[in-house]
Amino acid sequence: MSEKMSNAPVYYALAQAHFNPVAAMAKYVDQIQDRLRREGYPLFEPQQFMQLVVPGPGQAQPPEPQIQQAVSWLMTRSDRSAGFILAPSTITYHTTHYQTHNEFIPELLRGLAAVHEAVSLDHVSRLGLRYLDAILPRSGETTEQYLVGGLHGIDFNATRRHAMTESVFATDTSPLVPKGTLVVRVYRMTAPLGFPPDMLPTGLTIAPKFEIKEAREHAVIDTDHYVEGRMPVEMDKLNEQLLSLHATIKSVFGATTTDHARGAWA
Repeated sequence: MSEKMSNAPVYYALAQAHFNPVAAMAKYVDQIQDRLRREGYPLFEPQQFMQLVVPGPGQAQPPEPQIQQAVSWLMTRSDRSAGFILAPSTITYHTTHYQTHNEFIPELLRGLAAVHEAVSLDHVSRLGLRYLDAILPRSGETTEQYLVGGLHGIDFNATRRHAMTESVFATDTSPLVPKGTLVVRVYRMTAPLGFPPDMLPTGLTIAPKFEIKEAREHAVIDTDHYVEGRMPVEMDKLNEQLLSLHATIKSVFGATTTDHARGAWA
């Protein structure tokens, strides 16, 4: 997941930064969009959606959940292979045409720099990377040949509709936050290739080799690694933190997949 594979299994990836909320973000969107437009992201689409807001401790009573209308802004490449999702307290860079982390991580920082230039952020509160890898066995193969033994699930003489395993790890990271959280989920199913409901490639087109509409046996490795804490808006240090997150993702990818899988993707 670092040096480029000719047949890489990544079909969707995102990098995200949370920062101090900017309630007036809508006032600054034009400036941010104009900078990112000139840097290769000319498509612009505001998105409105409904979200559930649950009052936290210490807030005014009664603490009843509220449905509020929220807005985000999509800034996307002309070919819809990659883009940004901007919201009042987050920026996300996402792509359906992943190459290597050397091209991927700097793009999140490009977007964050555009936001910081416009609004003068105080701090970053969360950084994360998340990958979806598709295991699509070739003719005559099975998903078991691609996944290590602990992920094979129950062996039963019937068609598997769905199976899922989840592991959560406390990780060592650096340099800004010493501890991170790594979540690895492996889904196995007989279905078209899809996306988790909290990770949809809004505004992007899927790479042709992953446009699988018919039901077929496959697996998806969903790897999410993040840190939370007050981090200064210093791009060099944030880049180091993201590289630290990625190094762990690369290691767990190797611990999840077999030599056969890496040979098929190389």
